[in-house]
Amino acid sequence: MKMTAGEKMRVIMARRKMSMSDMAEKTGQSRQNLSNKMRRDDFSEKELIKMAAAMGCTVDIVFRDENGDVVL
Repeated sequence: MKMTAGEKMRVIMARRKMSMSDMAEKTGQSRQNLSNKMRRDDFSEKELIKMAAAMGCTVDIVFRDENGDVVL
């Protein structure tokens, strides 16, 4: 079973000992708004990039066709 983006971020945040409040502050949003987005797994590409940077990471978005081949 694949992890959602929100689940992956929670794992990375835990490894980096980063709280939701820390992430919210670093990304310029309220803790409640971030919590809601994490629960819904509702992020724009821009938000994912910003959150990854706050965790000291990068994010790559890859599109694959039904055969698993990279399209873009």
